[in-house]
Amino acid sequence: MIAQTSEYFNIGPKYPLISKDGDVTIGALFPIRSIETLPSFEFTQKPQLLSCSSVNLRGFRVAQTMIFAIDEINNSKSLLPNISIGYRIYDTCGSRLTSMSATMALMNGQEFAAEDTCDGQSPLYAIIGETESSATVILSRTTGPFKIPVVSPSATCECLSNRKNYPSFFRTIASDYHQSRALAYIIKHFGWSWVGAVNSDNDYGNNGMAVFLNTAQEEGICVEYSEKFYRTEPEKLRKVVETIKKSTAKVIIVFLTSFEMENLLEQLSTENITGLQMIGVEAWITAKSLIGPNSFRVLGGSLGFAVRKIDIEGFADYVIKSFWETAFPCSQRERNSPQYALSCSIYQDLLMLKNYNEDVPEQRYSGNVYKAVYAVAHSLHSLLKCKEKKGCEKDLKIELQQVVEALKRVNFTVKMGDRVWFDSTGATVAQYEVVNWQKDSDGSIQFTPVGYYDASLPPDQRFVLKTENIIWTGGQLEKGRPVCCYDCIPCAEGEISNETDSNNCKQCPGEYWSNAEKNKCVLKVVEFLSFTEVMGIVLVFFSLFGAGLTALVAILFYSKKDTPIVKANNSELSFLLLFSLTLCFLCSLTFIGRPTEWSCMLRHTAFGITFVLCISCVLGKTIVVLMAFKATLPGSNVMKWFGPAQQRLSVLAFTLIQVLICVLWLTISPPFPHKNMKYYKENIILECSLGSTIGFSAVLGYIGLLAVLCFILAFLARTLPDNFNEAKFITFSMLIFCAVWITFIPSYVSSPGKFTVAVEIFAILASSFGLLFCIFAPKCFIILLKPEQNTKQHMMGKVPSKSN
Repeated sequence: MIAQTSEYFNIGPKYPLISKDGDVTIGALFPIRSIETLPSFEFTQKPQLLSCSSVNLRGFRVAQTMIFAIDEINNSKSLLPNISIGYRIYDTCGSRLTSMSATMALMNGQEFAAEDTCDGQSPLYAIIGETESSATVILSRTTGPFKIPVVSPSATCECLSNRKNYPSFFRTIASDYHQSRALAYIIKHFGWSWVGAVNSDNDYGNNGMAVFLNTAQEEGICVEYSEKFYRTEPEKLRKVVETIKKSTAKVIIVFLTSFEMENLLEQLSTENITGLQMIGVEAWITAKSLIGPNSFRVLGGSLGFAVRKIDIEGFADYVIKSFWETAFPCSQRERNSPQYALSCSIYQDLLMLKNYNEDVPEQRYSGNVYKAVYAVAHSLHSLLKCKEKKGCEKDLKIELQQVVEALKRVNFTVKMGDRVWFDSTGATVAQYEVVNWQKDSDGSIQFTPVGYYDASLPPDQRFVLKTENIIWTGGQLEKGRPVCCYDCIPCAEGEISNETDSNNCKQCPGEYWSNAEKNKCVLKVVEFLSFTEVMGIVLVFFSLFGAGLTALVAILFYSKKDTPIVKANNSELSFLLLFSLTLCFLCSLTFIGRPTEWSCMLRHTAFGITFVLCISCVLGKTIVVLMAFKATLPGSNVMKWFGPAQQRLSVLAFTLIQVLICVLWLTISPPFPHKNMKYYKENIILECSLGSTIGFSAVLGYIGLLAVLCFILAFLARTLPDNFNEAKFITFSMLIFCAVWITFIPSYVSSPGKFTVAVEIFAILASSFGLLFCIFAPKCFIILLKPEQNTKQHMMGKVPSKSN
């Protein structure tokens, strides 16, 4: 079936470009030429083969390296001592179409006829190639069902690390995952945060750029644009160049293959676009094919990661002598071979390189091809049970799956000193040189090493850069730091943007607010009056001070309970009033601390009931004063209607009304803790919602009604004899009480956050202190400082004046 498909299309290379027979055969696919010429597809005649031209020096050198390594192994007495390795090297012309056709031809073998049937066994034990990731994906997917091992020297796409999709794929180069992340690190190292990005529109470029963009976002790097194109898409290339011209970013991440980079370089030179700092990848950063008369104007100062340079001993001499004498198909010995019936004229472009080896030191992939060949040889060596003196067991039948498993176990050191082994993904450890495009004293372009990245080292030692050795774009010795955004507008309060170069801000959820950097939503600060803050401590102090002072007055009155001044002012109501004042001072403590369901209900009901109890006592004392004066008039018996029993009953009745109001309030719609997020957008005010405004108004209104009534009665009794009654003191106390609570209402409404609670506590304390001082301070003054006035005669106003 494979043979029929290849024969049907007949558009690929039918025979290998270079081959040699051996006991075991290794195939290879390399882009030895780079320009593909398609035949006519009008179908008026049988389609002709594709033709390729323009030698790709890098592809040609890797083919030579493979042959050099095979010759070394064939001459070795320790590795595969009595086994010769043959090879078949196909030219893919840098084209996916040609690559597919060459893969079919390579798998079928040269003598496979259309009428033959497949036996499931490939004539190859392994394939070295491809050099590009997209072509390697095609190759690996095609050979995968047949379990043919594929070892690539330069396919770096992270997608090939998937062992489920590519179980028989290996590579002597690291995955692009490491290089893509290292690109972000080098940008971060220089403090650049505003960059552009261009990549090849293939597996290599798309996967590599995806990893870079993710890492850039993690590192806080802004990417102004990310464009892509493929070498056969001139329209997309023009769009990319236009984007570069219009952009403000002066640093560009260029994740292209050498073919796409040649196209981009040509366009940038034509448009005279210079002054850009290019950050490149191993695919093009050391490509000699990019060096031309105008290339340094565009690419001078470029930085990038390159495959580590390895010097293969003897290879430079081999490429100008031994290769052409023994391996090249157009040698005198092979010219009449029927397999190479085509004229040697098709190799004329290759023959032009016969005496050229100046590029060999810069051929960085040669070491990877060398390692790939030796890896296959070592796996075969173990499978054929080779021993140095006894040789190998040639008759052993080797299954391709065995070769795959053997490759997983290889672990050896090549003569350059490098250890070769494959990790769980089939790749080798990431090791790169950081190179810089510089001009030598003679004007030649050099790829100067200025650092390295080695993933085998500890994290803090992996990336080393010698900044002082770098020449920047335009030949500058120093490089500025482009800012992140061109017209960045900060997000509004409460909004964030955690995406690089985002056009829109996101609103934080209700209980969250933006942090200072506007890149993260954090929980809002919950605000309430606590016991630990200064205001809370001050209010607690005055609350306890008032309660303590009231207790001292009560003790003083109890100790002097038999004196006329205590008796004359209704001692029972006085003690009840002192008790209620103590409760008033203490109820203010319920307003401090984190509001809870129970504390919200307690603070308002305790306040309402204690103050009604207090005002009821004051009202009772006022009535007693009035009734006592009326009782002294001839024929009056009013006191029998307002004796001690009636006084207690009146206080109880007035208080029970308030209790009933509070019970109804708590039953219908009680106060509850509420998170107020309207007053402060950045804070949450934790407060007690009133539940029913009517309930709270009824509580305050009832207190106010009693206070006004008490004030009126006290005001009417102000003309009574001074020595006898305390009506004028009650009048002053009620005046202060009403003034405090009248001013409380606007202050309560206008105060923000926890200050609302503080205002309410202040009103409670102020009114309580007003009652305490106005009613009891004069009596305490007489008891402590004027004991001579604490007599019945003085209280009755019968003490003679000093003038008499």
